[in-house]
Amino acid sequence: MDLLGSLGVLVRVVETGSFSAVSRERDVSQAAITRQISHLEQHFGVRLFHRTTRKLSLTEDGQILLGHARILLDEVSVMEEEIGRQRSSPVGLVRLGLPVVAAHYLAPRILKLLESHPGLKVEFIVSDWFGDMIEERLDLAIRPGEITDGSLIVRAAGLSVPVLVAAPSYLERHAAPSSPAELSNHRCLVHDIGPDSDLWTFGEADDLHSVRVSGGFSANDASAVHTAVRSGCGIALLPTIQVFDDLRSGQLVRLMDAIAFRGVPVNIVYPSRRHLAPRTRLILDFLLERIRESRETLAPLPR
Repeated sequence: MDLLGSLGVLVRVVETGSFSAVSRERDVSQAAITRQISHLEQHFGVRLFHRTTRKLSLTEDGQILLGHARILLDEVSVMEEEIGRQRSSPVGLVRLGLPVVAAHYLAPRILKLLESHPGLKVEFIVSDWFGDMIEERLDLAIRPGEITDGSLIVRAAGLSVPVLVAAPSYLERHAAPSSPAELSNHRCLVHDIGPDSDLWTFGEADDLHSVRVSGGFSANDASAVHTAVRSGCGIALLPTIQVFDDLRSGQLVRLMDAIAFRGVPVNIVYPSRRHLAPRTRLILDFLLERIRESRETLAPLPR
């Protein structure tokens, strides 16, 4: 039995006061309308109407069921309207998994998007340790490196290429290095992410070279290295998006920009391409555009 459909028939029979009126309204036989009311009576084990040749009235049980039916059908109507709106426009919540540096880069840039779509909500789930997307209820995530989980849809977004930077105050005291070999003469600030974090690799894929750096400062937190380099403590090798705004403002200076340091693939991943909600697709396009923008804008940055 279509319980919701039958409850809808019950409400309309009461509102119109007639089985025949509902049958005409729904373009079905009066017998079909009668059967739906009978199914309700059998389902709940009660009699719903007092029927005479002149009058149709609800029993006490019918009155109780009518009250519940109206509440339930109103809720269903609201649900259908809300879900339908989310299917056709970017409204609702998107949970976005991000590494720390990506979250800091995107946070000031997402305001314009939210202002343009008042029904959209975005929650950043920020961590450099990546768990299961389903367990964390993530709609999208930015993930560096190779993706081995075959259940995920992977959208390649290019490379995260680190840049060599220093503050103007440091360069006032020390001549800028012109080659990787000269880094041995400088205080280098190391982001400690494991063995050989102090081994900085540069060059093309088929012609890579490395230089081991030192300088007395390392941290397992990229934000600490970022703060130290902006304070003029030395030279750092950091992701482009982490220092992008500093380079544009002149708070940091890019060094040896003719030399490419080894990058890491960046991917946007999501659990399934089926029924990708408009709100999720909007955030996906936003991420791709911000990544492209940072890559294209890097070339003319002041040196």
